[in-house]
Amino acid sequence: MRGRAPLSKRTLLLSVAGAVLVLLVLAQVLLPRIAASEISSRVSRYGEVASVSVSAWPALKLLWGHADSVKVRARSLALDPAQAAKLVWEGRDVGSEDVSAESVKVGSLQLSDATLRKRGSWLSAFASADQAAVKAALPEGFEVRLLSSRDGQVEVQASGGLFGVGTGVDAVALASGGRLVAHPLGFLIEGLQLAIFSDPHVYVEGVSASVPPSGGYRLGMSASLR
Repeated sequence: MRGRAPLSKRTLLLSVAGAVLVLLVLAQVLLPRIAASEISSRVSRYGEVASVSVSAWPALKLLWGHADSVKVRARSLALDPAQAAKLVWEGRDVGSEDVSAESVKVGSLQLSDATLRKRGSWLSAFASADQAAVKAALPEGFEVRLLSSRDGQVEVQASGGLFGVGTGVDAVALASGGRLVAHPLGFLIEGLQLAIFSDPHVYVEGVSASVPPSGGYRLGMSASLR
């Protein structure tokens, strides 16, 4: 019986090209879903995640941790500043990242309506805190009142013994060498300094605060990944 004729080179190349095309289509469909599931799993360690979406073209670059955009929507999260910085750093190879949370507790401070936006290496974050949440995050008997916010600095009036000063004192929170610090204003006490946040990969550029019509505070911070 006569055997089958060997496949021509053209037919073989078309078959290989077709198989590769099918694999690429499958990768484009499946890899973003797999990446979204992995991100959801990581963020879920700290609370309840509502949805995650990932976009990448070509999707194969997800295998190396790169993505065009990631969107995360969470209902509630609770984590400390170091854990928050770690999550942000894990997304360093994402071009555009948008994260929102209805409720998030960072350390001892309860926040709401929180958003994090990343474009390249640039970060901006905003969240709301009511008076009760701010008071609960401070040691008993300590109080702060917003005085002004401009040029990446926030000036407050602090009372209750902050910075070791028994009377009320004006203080400023600002970025210094990539850290978020606060120090009192005054000739004799301005050298005192309190470190609020510091991370080797998150370089703080500035902070902001405002009092919205609904009350409480709207807090903001800008930073860059390094």
